[in-house]
Amino acid sequence: MSKDRRFIFFMILPTVLFISLVIFLPAIRSIIMAFQDYNMYFLTKKFIGFKNFSDAFSDPVFAQAMKNTLIWTLLSLTLQFVLGFSLALLLRKPFRGRGVYTALVFYPWAVSGFVIGLQWRWMFHGSAGVINDLLLKLGLIQERIAFLSDPDYALYAAIVANVWYGVPFFAIMLLAALQSVPQELYEAAKIDGASAFAQFVNVTIPYVRPVIINTTLIRFIWIVNFPDIIFSMTNGGPAGSSHILSTLSIAKVYNEYNYGVASAIGVIIMLILATYAYVYLKINRSEGGF
Repeated sequence: MSKDRRFIFFMILPTVLFISLVIFLPAIRSIIMAFQDYNMYFLTKKFIGFKNFSDAFSDPVFAQAMKNTLIWTLLSLTLQFVLGFSLALLLRKPFRGRGVYTALVFYPWAVSGFVIGLQWRWMFHGSAGVINDLLLKLGLIQERIAFLSDPDYALYAAIVANVWYGVPFFAIMLLAALQSVPQELYEAAKIDGASAFAQFVNVTIPYVRPVIINTTLIRFIWIVNFPDIIFSMTNGGPAGSSHILSTLSIAKVYNEYNYGVASAIGVIIMLILATYAYVYLKINRSEGGF
């Protein structure tokens, strides 16, 4: 290699080694464990083929977790995007105190997801939570609801917390994209007689579309692999009714010490995300998204 190439190689080598150490090696190890009888109760490590996958699929909680993962991801992603985009549009134009207001809006993104879950756990508390107080004062309910101990409400309470947590991500990314749209395009559209809605559809959306594609893809992956809020709010309960695949995988380790089945669920998550990313990017490229 030339001197410049050697310099570049040695500059990126620490990063490559670090990524391999914290991402690729654990992923490979997890895939290997998915085909092993790896249980801390018996301290065994023997290959058993696809038995861990069959055990995962035969678990009645797994089907519920798959359904919950779909609900958790689609509702969280849709609401985060819509609210985040709306917030970015509101913050695009300058106004008095915009800097302070923007900092307050973006505050949740700087806080640990586990801490966010604990905060909302107290807010949704059946007897002392502020959510019940507000709903009672507004006349929307007649008696307090135990949100986190009711199978019909537990998952959706966690989704509310996750939406509140994730809105700033879309707001930050989309606000940066909106501020890069040339004002000349809007002025030309006004001269042509385009309404505000027509400008939004024909100028704003096409210009920020690459950012929308990338942020929704990244956020989808994060939400699927984001057990923090559910774990700190409901711990997957009651009776597994709020488990998603990532929390179920963690529960298999901490409750049953079954690393094999937990790794099998992790591999299933990786396959789902890889398939989604491939199809999502394929569709957007065919439509001229990049």
